Amino acid sequence: MATVLLFVIFASFIGLGLPDSIFGASWPAIYTELNISYSYANFVTFVTCMGSAIASIFSVKIIKKFGTGLTTVVSNLLCTLAILGISFTNNVLFIILLSLPLGLGAGAIDSGLNNYVALHYKASHMNFLHCFYGLGVSASPFLMFLALSGLGSWRAGYRLVFGILLAISIITIIALPLWGKVASKNINKTQEQTEQVKEEKEINFGFIDAIKMPSVRVLWAIFFLSVGLEFVIGGWGSTYFFNTKNLTEDFSAFVMTFYYLGITLGRFLSGVLSKKLLPMSIIKLGQCVVIVGIVFLILPFSTVLSVIGLVLIGVGNGPLFPNLTYLTPIHYGSQKSQAVISVQMFASTFGAAVMPVLFGAVAHFSLAIFPFAVLILGAFMVLFTFLYNKKYLPKVLEKKD
Repeated sequence: MATVLLFVIFASFIGLGLPDSIFGASWPAIYTELNISYSYANFVTFVTCMGSAIASIFSVKIIKKFGTGLTTVVSNLLCTLAILGISFTNNVLFIILLSLPLGLGAGAIDSGLNNYVALHYKASHMNFLHCFYGLGVSASPFLMFLALSGLGSWRAGYRLVFGILLAISIITIIALPLWGKVASKNINKTQEQTEQVKEEKEINFGFIDAIKMPSVRVLWAIFFLSVGLEFVIGGWGSTYFFNTKNLTEDFSAFVMTFYYLGITLGRFLSGVLSKKLLPMSIIKLGQCVVIVGIVFLILPFSTVLSVIGLVLIGVGNGPLFPNLTYLTPIHYGSQKSQAVISVQMFASTFGAAVMPVLFGAVAHFSLAIFPFAVLILGAFMVLFTFLYNKKYLPKVLEKKD
C-alpha cells in the first residue's frame, strides 16, 4: 500500500515538473507567433509563481482541513485545465491569466507532498521524488521539440502535456483512499522517532511563526536563490541560445532537455548517495559541481561547452531542494514541519517569480549577461548554505535513516 501510494506521489511530481519547463522551452515560438516582445515572459512567470506563493502561504490550513490527498487531486486538475486553456489561446493576456490557476495548483502540490514524504518516507525517497520532478521538467522541452519540429506548432506540445496531466489526475483520484491509511502507519520512522511523534502535543504553529525564526529566514534565502537560479536558466536558457548562439527554435528547446536531465541525474545520484552520505555532504558536493558548471557556461568557447555547463549546474543544484526539505521535520519536529516547509515553498516560488523577472528586465538590453546572472545567484546560494550549515543546523540531527 505504501509503495503504491509512493508511485502515485512520484507521478504527481512528474506532473508538477511538466508545466514548469514547457513555457520556457516554447516561449521563442510563442512570442514569434504572437508578434510580441520576448520580455512578456516576465508577466507569465510572475503570475504563475505568485499563484504558487499564495498556495504555499495557505497550504497549512488547506491541508489540515482537506488532507494531502484531496488537495493533491484538486491541484492536479487545476494544472491540467490551465495547460489545456493555454494551448487554445491567441492572446498573451489569456496566457497570463491562466498562469494563476497553474501556479495555485503547483504550489499546493509542492508544499503538501514535500511535507508528506519528509514525514512518512526515507531520505532516498525524497531524493527520488524530486528525481521524478526532474523527469517531468526534462520531458516538456523534448515534447516541445517534437511538436515544433514534427507538427510545427507549440500548441501541440501543450496538448501533449495536457494528456499526460489528465492521466496523472485520474490516477490521483483513484488512489485517494490510500493517503490516510499510509500516514497512520508512519512507515519509515524508527521506533524512537515514532514514540516522540506520539508524545508531541498539538500546537498552533503557522507560516508567520515559522518566518520569525532566524534559521528559517536563512533557509528562505537558500531556497529563494536555488530555485531562482533554476528558473532563470529554465525560463531564459532557450531564449539565450536562440538569440545569442543562433540556434533554431526547436533546437533551443531541445538544449533545455539536457539541462533538466542534469537536474534529474543529480537527484537520482543524490538518492543513491543518501545511503552513504549525510544530506549536507551531498549538498556541498553538489554545489562544487554547480561552480564548475558556471565556469563552463561563462567561458566564451563553443555552444557545446555552454550546454555541458548547464547540465553540470542542473546536476549540482538538483540535490539541494530534496535534501534540505528532508531535514526539515528532523530539525524542527513534525508539528512545525508543514509550516517551515510552506515557508520554503513560498521562498522557492518567490525566487522563481522574482529572479526571472529581474533578469528579463536587464536582458531587455542584452541577453549576453545570462551567464553572469547565473554566477551571482550561484555564489550567494553557496554563501547562505554555508551559513545555515555552520550556524543553525544541529549536527546531531543531521543523520541518515
